[in-house]
Amino acid sequence: MVKIAPSILSADFSALGDEVRAIDKAGCDYVHVDVMDGHFVPNLTIGPCVIKDLRKCSEKPFDVHLMMTNPDDFLEEFAKAGSDIITVHAEVGYHLDRTLQKIKDLGKKAGLSLTPATPESVLEYVLDKLDLILVMSVNPGFGGQKFISAQLEKIAKIKQMIGSRNIEIEVDGGVTKDTAPLCIKAGADVLVAGSAVFASSDYAANIQALKGG
Repeated sequence: MVKIAPSILSADFSALGDEVRAIDKAGCDYVHVDVMDGHFVPNLTIGPCVIKDLRKCSEKPFDVHLMMTNPDDFLEEFAKAGSDIITVHAEVGYHLDRTLQKIKDLGKKAGLSLTPATPESVLEYVLDKLDLILVMSVNPGFGGQKFISAQLEKIAKIKQMIGSRNIEIEVDGGVTKDTAPLCIKAGADVLVAGSAVFASSDYAANIQALKGG
């Protein structure tokens, strides 16, 4: 069964702790945290101190997506704050192998994210250091964008590249009850959803709808 990782970027920030507790109770598999620095993407969100405070609200894995130009400078802080999976972007990694190894050395799962224009070929020489590959199906920076269907082919190609390796494919951007089945068919293991989970108050029903239930 596919895993659902609600993106708290779409939650009510005035009651963020309660929102995390609510998606936990509703049956989420991961808590997805989008960290934006205003440089790599044109938006600012949250940092390690918020993750540290939210950590007491759920024991579910915290899936932290660093949309930052200098993630290496903050890996230790995010690890100490309680991140379980730390994902960096291929587009900003001058020394990706080193960055991914540092995440592993901190005792965390390592993820690598690809924006829509980035080919899957960048994964080839770092596959054995990865626990998760995040395919962006919108251009990163804002929620509520339309799903880019060309990414389905990329997901399928990545699935082939992974082979027998224990690596999850995560899809983020424009995931709805209509696009979720397409992602799953292409090979997705984890779906990040913001609006599709938080748009109405029945989070449990929204999560189940994404799973096809």
